[in-house]
Amino acid sequence: MFARQVMQLLTFSVVLGLTLSASAQGDKKKPFTDEDFVKKAASDGMHEVELGKIAQMNASSADVKQFGARMVADHSKANAQLMQVAPQAGISVPTAMMPKDQKEVDKFRNMRGDEFDKEYMNHMVKDHTTAVSLFKKASTEAKHPGLKNFAAQTLPVIQTHLQEAQRIQQAVGARSK
Repeated sequence: MFARQVMQLLTFSVVLGLTLSASAQGDKKKPFTDEDFVKKAASDGMHEVELGKIAQMNASSADVKQFGARMVADHSKANAQLMQVAPQAGISVPTAMMPKDQKEVDKFRNMRGDEFDKEYMNHMVKDHTTAVSLFKKASTEAKHPGLKNFAAQTLPVIQTHLQEAQRIQQAVGARSK
């Protein structure tokens, strides 16, 4: 009887271990691909341009309005560069942002004044923190040299955006979420 219980316990442990191992492997992020980078960078770029336009209209802070104008200019330039480089890598650039990015744009259309300033700057810090990570990864892991170069050249601009967003975030009294 004792041997049978030990055997059942061992069998259960092995099955549990295999299940947890498979689950852990499923939780791993999928590997970096040039296609995913282009899709994400394009959507993020369109997202930043649209939010920048909204910021110029809906913000109450002159700094936030000015930051929005910079987002429109810098991300429009980066989007144009991506549209030139990606096809050289055999990758088509999406013409519409991903649904989650569009949802954020729609949310900000209805905000105004101080509420907009705080939420927008919180969002800009979060977005640019994520973008810095994405572009760092692409600058070292992209397979196509043109995409790798695009990421490396764009990264310092995004890092500057992040620093400026953090400064303005503090100035308007926003907090990271």
